[in-house]
Amino acid sequence: MTSGRIIFLNGTSSSGKSSIARELLDILDDGVFFHLAVDSFNAMRSKRELGAEELDAALRRTRMGFHRSIAAMAEVGNDIVVDHVLSEPWRLVDCLTVLPPESVLFVGVRCSLDELTRREQARGDRPSGLAAFQYDLVHAHGDYDVECDTGTASPRACAERIREFLPHRPSPSAFTRLRRQHLAGAR
Repeated sequence: MTSGRIIFLNGTSSSGKSSIARELLDILDDGVFFHLAVDSFNAMRSKRELGAEELDAALRRTRMGFHRSIAAMAEVGNDIVVDHVLSEPWRLVDCLTVLPPESVLFVGVRCSLDELTRREQARGDRPSGLAAFQYDLVHAHGDYDVECDTGTASPRACAERIREFLPHRPSPSAFTRLRRQHLAGAR
């Protein structure tokens, strides 16, 4: 069985990943794509109050499970649009470990800090300053197959750019290059 394609959108909170993912589901017509969002996984957790240490452990397990869910869906041939925030180095390393690197189109979703702050305030469902905190962290690895700027292009235009790029994925892919860089000593 052929592994499904994974379009992996990485950007800060409020950068437009979910909007791009919805547009991709609307315009991609060469397969059946599923949108898997880290926020959806977080929303499935019980609402019981947790202490800081217990919450950190639960969030780490949630994200590890999310990564493995992506891998499992792709392994059986499903095409996936992933919406994630790689704001901690271990998240990227875990994804590099469990996802098939040549199946991943790694997309950087960027936006100016001023626009992120404006969007965050308008949304009202995120802690103030979250996007600013994540701003330098999510793109620290520095390597993508393709990038989009949602401050200068609409979600639809970004989705069209990704759709046009999809059949021309580079080899080696950004995930393959990053895997060599981050996992070389781990094997």
